[in-house]
Amino acid sequence: MGKRTASAETLKPDPRHDSKLASKFINCIMWQGKKATAMRIFDGALEQIKKRMPDAEPMDVFTQAVEHVKPTVEVRSKRVGGATYQVPMQVNKKRQQSLAIRWIIEAARHKSGRPMFLRLADELMAAYRREGEAMTKRENTIKMAESNKAFAHFAW
Repeated sequence: MGKRTASAETLKPDPRHDSKLASKFINCIMWQGKKATAMRIFDGALEQIKKRMPDAEPMDVFTQAVEHVKPTVEVRSKRVGGATYQVPMQVNKKRQQSLAIRWIIEAARHKSGRPMFLRLADELMAAYRREGEAMTKRENTIKMAESNKAFAHFAW
């Protein structure tokens, strides 16, 4: 398992949006410690959302998008008697949030040919409407858990 970081305890809310979720999201966008660039990408994405969806509040769109992408169940590999089974398990709140953030950013990064803030805005709006690559990833995860329900008795 990866090393636990202190970021969850020491994380301060984003100064501009006063949101811990936004702060976490910016930290996940960040590469090589370039926080100003990550903030510029995030703020640019929110500006795009404001332009394209004038009736909706950008921060609400962002938080709803993350909520929509959160998975409820996932499969975990469990080794029982020499065989490895994909066992469906409930996902705890912290992991739900981190998976949702990771999937949205990953989906935005995989598109190419446009600036990152535009790709991120597109992905957030798609997730808000329950569409897009991140939502597809969530659906596939849940579908996989459904199809492996037979091995649920191995979850202990």
